[in-house]
Amino acid sequence: MTYPLEGIPLSEHDSVLRTAEELGYTDAWTAEVNSNDAFTPLAAFATWAKNTRLGCAIANVYTRTPTLLAQTVSSIADLAAGRFCVGLGTSSPAIVENWNGVPLERPVARMRQTLAFLKQALAGEKIAASIGPYDIRGFRLARLPTTPPRIYVAALREKMLRLGADQADGVITNYISPDDAWRVSEVANDAAKAAGKEPPDIACRIFVIATEDENAAQMIGRFIVSGYLTTPYYYAFHEWLGRGDALAPMMKAWQDGERQQAVGLVPAKVVEEIFVYGSPAACRGKIQAYCENGITTPIMNIIPTVRDPAEQREQCLAWLQELAPR
Repeated sequence: MTYPLEGIPLSEHDSVLRTAEELGYTDAWTAEVNSNDAFTPLAAFATWAKNTRLGCAIANVYTRTPTLLAQTVSSIADLAAGRFCVGLGTSSPAIVENWNGVPLERPVARMRQTLAFLKQALAGEKIAASIGPYDIRGFRLARLPTTPPRIYVAALREKMLRLGADQADGVITNYISPDDAWRVSEVANDAAKAAGKEPPDIACRIFVIATEDENAAQMIGRFIVSGYLTTPYYYAFHEWLGRGDALAPMMKAWQDGERQQAVGLVPAKVVEEIFVYGSPAACRGKIQAYCENGITTPIMNIIPTVRDPAEQREQCLAWLQELAPR
């Protein structure tokens, strides 16, 4: 499950995490967009949940120096020995450039360099490296975790999928359908095989709209699709997946500044494919379909349909119960 849940302060997630463990949830993952950062919640989760695997999907490699990233990763790995997964990603131009004023240049090279640096740092090596704008000379982590964390790469298309499977322990994707999962997993598994490695863990954030109301789910899904899949990386990703023609009218309206029209042009079929909604039984069935098509770590993300924080809290807790492993 993805945490924090909407409507519940981070400070009150101790009982949420304990309940989730009792219900059979295995993992607690964070996200990093414009709310909490990727790591701070995990520090709390490490003390509240003693058996849950912890992960971040994802930590932005452009908005942290490599040395600070290594220090943070090492600290969380120390707190949650043997049960921390660090997901790294290059994020998007909106977040990297518009919000942080950092050029998003050569993302595959930047990820490759960051992976190499982080693995060296967590091995206790003294490092000299050039990564993006940073020239690092003589850095060595003074405190190493007893168990290095597993490293995952956020990946949409082939280059990053192959890099994650070759150089890391797993890959993380999102906004895909169960039918898309086989293509993503095929690329990652082939890359791992070519590198002489075991198949990677393939994690996918699965967005669950907390409703059985088709109209409500479509409305929420269209707003999310028009906001996310119009960004360059995600639009190219869905062109690669075969949705280019279906999404082209929406994209044109968005680029022309007709945002409201773009929302209306999101195909209902796309919302049906990449979101999970309906009865709890139907939702669990669709989540199982992702797993049958190659996703090995399904990470659910509950999207409430109400705005009042108290109602969001109740809705998220109810769906946490309903979606629990059976």
